[in-house]
Amino acid sequence: MNITRLQAAEIPQIWHCLQQISDPELPVLSITDLGMVRDVEPDGAGWRITFTPTYSGCPATEFLLDAIKQRLTEAGFSPVKVTIRLSPAWTTDWMNAAARARLREYGVAPPQGHTCDKPEIHGPVPCPRCGSTHSEKISEFGSTACKALYRCCECREPFDYFKCI
Repeated sequence: MNITRLQAAEIPQIWHCLQQISDPELPVLSITDLGMVRDVEPDGAGWRITFTPTYSGCPATEFLLDAIKQRLTEAGFSPVKVTIRLSPAWTTDWMNAAARARLREYGVAPPQGHTCDKPEIHGPVPCPRCGSTHSEKISEFGSTACKALYRCCECREPFDYFKCI
């Protein structure tokens, strides 16, 4: 069996390793749930991972790049080269359905609509706790820049809304 075939067979194992790396701001989501890993490909005797941060100034980028290299090296996939791709820019559209459900269970309202940070265009933001669509924005920014702070008018609980980007 040639090296190309061996490497191709390892790609699903590498994706599995990457799926185990949590986002530091949202530990219920992995970098693959968020769609931050764009590609996995053989690179000579090692591997190249193409990575798109959620935004170009994300403070967690270096942490995640190190986590990718460490996790794959520990799993026996080395050397590892991580390439950052900023274009196209990351969008919440890249989040998978399971990620959106886990966000809701975690208490964060998942993004509504597509690449739009104006939920009023797509309807009200449902409360992740009680499900009511009667909510109001308290602040454009929540616990991080990618979230807005909302309050449910039914259960009166505040919650973060992961803005569409």
